Amino acid sequence: MNLFLTILSGVAWTTVYVCAILVGFRDKSYAIPAAALGLNIAWEVIYALHSLSTRLSVQGVINIAWALADMVIVYTFLRFGRRELPGFVTRPLFVGWSVLLLIASFIVQWLFIAEFDWDPASRYAAFLQNLLMSGLFIAMFAARRGLRGQSMVIAVAKWIGTLAPTISFGVLQNSLFILGIGLLCSIFDLSYIGLLWWAKRNPATVRG
Repeated sequence: MNLFLTILSGVAWTTVYVCAILVGFRDKSYAIPAAALGLNIAWEVIYALHSLSTRLSVQGVINIAWALADMVIVYTFLRFGRRELPGFVTRPLFVGWSVLLLIASFIVQWLFIAEFDWDPASRYAAFLQNLLMSGLFIAMFAARRGLRGQSMVIAVAKWIGTLAPTISFGVLQNSLFILGIGLLCSIFDLSYIGLLWWAKRNPATVRG
């Protein structure tokens, strides 16, 4: 059951990343919120390298695929992200802020590892940044006043990709922390799915 849920999560999140790349280039934007994107790529690079240096697992292979996909999403953010910001944010300022965000993201992930060790850190950090992403997707929808740079496929796949490890670690392995954070993610994810569904049917209301 755990292997099935791991593969399901891997497929769902890979769908998120591939769709985010396609939507990013289509809409000339980025499809994963910046802070969550920084934490995600830091998590994936660190744990992919850890898996390669110790014992390559199914999750390790998935992490490598995610890290490669996230690098392309980071490219869409660097290429198109400045357009989402006020005019006073110059290109050098945007690049400097982006570098700081990436450095901070890697530091945060290493602090989790230093505090909790590898396995617990991977889970706690993943679920907390997942919850952050869930909230930031709703903020992205509000800031863009519509569906630009967003997709129902991303929203649904993100929800499934989070729900699977919530069941695996929160229910089957009896982690109250992961179960609670995972359920909060589902509440935000389903709310975001509802917003996208409403926006598709009421485009004039959203833009107004």
